[in-house]
Amino acid sequence: MSLDLMELLPADWRERLDPLIDPIGTAALSAFVEQEYGSQTVFPPREDLFNVFRHCSYDKARVLILGQDPYHGPDQAHGLSFSVREGVRLPPSLRNIYKELAADLEIPVAKAGDLTPWADQGVLLLNAVLTVRSGDAGSHAGKGWEEFTDAAIRALNDKSERVVFVLWGAYARKKARLITGVHHTVIESAHPSPLSAKRFFGTRPFSAVNKALADAGEPEIDWALS
Repeated sequence: MSLDLMELLPADWRERLDPLIDPIGTAALSAFVEQEYGSQTVFPPREDLFNVFRHCSYDKARVLILGQDPYHGPDQAHGLSFSVREGVRLPPSLRNIYKELAADLEIPVAKAGDLTPWADQGVLLLNAVLTVRSGDAGSHAGKGWEEFTDAAIRALNDKSERVVFVLWGAYARKKARLITGVHHTVIESAHPSPLSAKRFFGTRPFSAVNKALADAGEPEIDWALS
């Protein structure tokens, strides 16, 4: 049986994305992803592909943190942007995220890199491209994932409740054009990568997210990770 990405989506997200996605493009993307999983080492593992949507339902989603594509090293990616599995060494960008979190909210730097507790509170940790070949960063860019994940951003934009969109780096900041709801909040800055971390440090995105949520009468995110 051939892979059908829409059928793999949780029902609530499938209902929201279906009107926003070109079925022909999605069928082509499904065929590409199936072929890649069948012939290459691809991350995240197939069973983790849509963890971003499983851990954060559409109704619960109130913050988006957008990444570019998954980590391409063994055992790193598990379907949530910037997050790595328990026991995996922290990647440089995530270390810098933790440093800024500590400076912003005085939250101790976590030793582990699994950001699932954020996702479970309504933080959609979405990559613009959801798969990658082992050791080949950006290898699945331009294959249709961007249209798929743009639809997820548009679906969040359609929410009547405030959503806080966190866009780090030039690539993510281009997605601001998709966010048209005046009740939403967009937080932009440099990327936490070591290449741009000097401009990322001091931006205080975590307190800004919580202020935007509180101003809209929504619960703040508990950013602490045990």
